[in-house]
Amino acid sequence: MMSSIAIRGVVCLLFWLALVTKSQGNTYDVRHYGAKINGHSDDSQAIVSAWREACASPNPSKVVIPAGTLMVGAVKFQGPCKAPVIVQAQGTLKAPTDLNKLKSQDGWIVLQNIDGLTLVGGTFDGQGSTAWAENNCAKTGKCNSLPINLRFNMVNNSIIRDITSLNSKLFHMNLLGCNNVTLQHVTIDAAATSLNTDGIHVGRSNGINISDANIKTGDDCVSLGDGSQHVNVEKVNCGPGHGISIGSLGKYHNEEPVIGVTIRNCTLTNTMNGVRVKTWPASPNGLARDLHFENIVMNNVSTPILIDQQYCPYGQCKAQVPSKVKITDVSFKDIRGTSATKLAVKLVCSRGTPCQNVEMSGIHLVYEGNNGSATSQCVNVKPMFTGPLFPPACASSLSS
Repeated sequence: MMSSIAIRGVVCLLFWLALVTKSQGNTYDVRHYGAKINGHSDDSQAIVSAWREACASPNPSKVVIPAGTLMVGAVKFQGPCKAPVIVQAQGTLKAPTDLNKLKSQDGWIVLQNIDGLTLVGGTFDGQGSTAWAENNCAKTGKCNSLPINLRFNMVNNSIIRDITSLNSKLFHMNLLGCNNVTLQHVTIDAAATSLNTDGIHVGRSNGINISDANIKTGDDCVSLGDGSQHVNVEKVNCGPGHGISIGSLGKYHNEEPVIGVTIRNCTLTNTMNGVRVKTWPASPNGLARDLHFENIVMNNVSTPILIDQQYCPYGQCKAQVPSKVKITDVSFKDIRGTSATKLAVKLVCSRGTPCQNVEMSGIHLVYEGNNGSATSQCVNVKPMFTGPLFPPACASSLSS
């Protein structure tokens, strides 16, 4: 018979081996926490359990979501964590199609209050096609009643790369209160008819870098809300969608300024707009400054260059009252391609706070329709022009 000491030793050894198997040296595989990965069992709790242990580890750790299909309800990756954590997803996570299962949730996958996160790989399928019919923005003006695929709240010093977001019920990715975050090699795909499925939305965040993204969706490919500062967007292929936008701004009181945005080396194809800045009329005071659009290719894009300070998509605003958002220090450089409408350049600024220091250089946009050549319009703005410009700058120039 084994002595009590030997038995205790065996028990301790088995316990230690179980821990090693479970964590695999600070690697936490969701299968060891009960994930079935069979395409119909709910694997939410297994993912949360693996995350909690990784987040509590004093050493850098990794959560592994293996290949296969996981059905996943609302999941929150909650920090703060004791050390950096990698979430490596190899499989496809699918959201419930039944909206009641995500009732009162503003996000399906939420990552919150984390410093030093790496999210790499994986496909996040929001299965939103049945939910889009529930989005009644045109009648109500309220568009945030459905969950976002991936919400990043107060995530800092982090990298999101090589991930795919499909068919989100609302926005695909939303960054709020984040600092020093890079999104790289991101793929976003939803039908052109999917309402309010912005690809990547940034708000009240600083030091955000978006690069090498392919975005097809039913709204803005990239949208930057109030408080977006020092944001770089580069090498984004956008379309279908509504284009790449700063705004809309000025809808709410106490919005934070947008400062230091560069959008460059992007290609837009068959989009509703190109690159634009949009603010609501009858707005509170606001500021958008130091905005730069460079080396952009437009392929059959409606209104490739647009400043719209009369933005009112559902007709539920005081359109005759001027916007008080001040737009200043803006450049459009080396923007070329084809316009799907005759009005290729439209700069409609506020009569209350006209745009200042707007520069245009190296513009060549061709309209291939039957109604003549491309044209441009300027309202409450006097741009500075350098280099070749087509269509001729401010073919119609007004003050209202």
